This record gives sequence, C-alpha cells and structure tokens, in this order.
Amino acid sequence: MSADVKSADSSSAQLQFAEHEIARLKAELERCNRQLEAANKELEAFSYSVSHDLRSPLHGIDGWSHVLLEEYRDKLDAQGLEHLQFIRAEVARMHELIRALLQLARVSRNEMHVETVDLSRICRDLERELRAAEPERQVELLVAPGLTAQGDPALLRAVLQNLLGNAWKFTRDRAPGCITVGVQMQTGRRVFFVRDNGAGFDMAYAAKLFAPFQRLHTQQEFAGTGIGLATVQRIIHRHGGTVWAEGVVGQGATFYFTLQGGPAPAG
Repeated sequence: MSADVKSADSSSAQLQFAEHEIARLKAELERCNRQLEAANKELEAFSYSVSHDLRSPLHGIDGWSHVLLEEYRDKLDAQGLEHLQFIRAEVARMHELIRALLQLARVSRNEMHVETVDLSRICRDLERELRAAEPERQVELLVAPGLTAQGDPALLRAVLQNLLGNAWKFTRDRAPGCITVGVQMQTGRRVFFVRDNGAGFDMAYAAKLFAPFQRLHTQQEFAGTGIGLATVQRIIHRHGGTVWAEGVVGQGATFYFTLQGGPAPAG
C-alpha cells in the first residue's frame, strides 16, 4: 500500500473519529440542557408554590397582631406595644419578599411577546411615578431620546423599573442626585446603561449583585428585598442578552445590559 493511500486512510479515520466525538458531545450537551431546564422549571414551580403557601399564615399573624393592638392596647406597656409593632413590620417585609419571589417566578414562566419597545417613554413614565412618590427629592434624570429595543414590553419595563428604582434609592443622600439613561456602542453592539452618582458599591462584591437575597447594604441603610437585580438578570437572559455593573463606593454605579431582541435558546 502506497504512502498516499495510507495517509488518506488515516485522515479518513481521524475525520470519522472527530465527527463521532462532535456528535457525542452535542448529544451530551443537549441532555445536560434538558436536565438543567427541567431543574429550573421544578425550582420555579417550588418557589411559586411555597410563596403562595406562606401567605396564609402570614395573614394570620398580621391579623391577630392587629387584634392585640386594637383590643389590648391599654393592657400592654410601651415595650409590649413596640414589640407588636416590630412583629407587624416584619410581617409586612415578609409579604414584600413573597411578592418579589412571585414576580421572579413569573418572569421565567410567562410567555414572551416581542415587539419594538420605546425605552425612553418607559423611563419618562417611571420618572413621573418616582417624583410623585417623593416630590421633595432633588434628582436630575437625563434620558436619551429615541431609545428603542426589540423585546417584551412588560418585562423590559420591569428591568427599567428596578434599575431606575435602585438609582433613585441610592442617590437619596445626594443633593442633587443625578441619573442618566442612555446607550453606547461596545465591540459593535448596543449597550444600554443606567448610571447614578449614589452610594455605589465595592467591585470586589460585584458577583453578588444579581443573586437573590444578596444585598451590599443593610436594610437600615437602604430598604429592599434583594430580589430586584435577580429579576433584571433573568429578564435580560430571557432576551438573549447580558447584564453587568460597575461601581465605586461613594461615587455611584452604572448598570449595563444588552438585548438580542428575542428569547434566549433553551438551556
């Protein structure tokens, strides 16, 4: 057998082996994706069910503590009344956490409806809501005109609601606060951003930002559930995009996100 024939046979065998390995790895990846998708659905269903089941006993605690305050107020001393108020405040906070968890579950379960979304208009609508809630705040909100994207209107509104809400909250100690919403080009892709001059954060803890219940500030400093940014990340991933943040303690933060215009591939 000539050297050329041997070389051809060897190349053919290597090609067949490579094709077999590619097919095997592809099948393994598809199997892992199916398992991950199934696990995610089970976790979402569990969170949804548990959140609903927790509401009933919380309503009971809230109701009976209200009865104690109304009917036994004159039999409790100041410390007892204070303890009851603490109980009711914690129940209210738990209700808010459950609401946030249910929203997080719905983000993954609801079907997406993709269309052209006017992000600038959404920001202006949200600005009116924020100013109405805190008319005394001095905040300069700059929104670039003509910001549009392909995506689900309700989900993208939730993204901006969380990002603008956080920027508004964390500029509380700035006079005036400054928030900017815009878009820039990075490596050939449009990157939207929400920037503020607020409390900022230490980049050493940036990985914690988008995990549920991970908070870089105490409840006493800035109230919140620790679910908002996890919701943002899940929505952005459903649109096939990415989200990340940069910040400096005491100098503000910038949240960036990209959108591919449609739902991400399964897995």
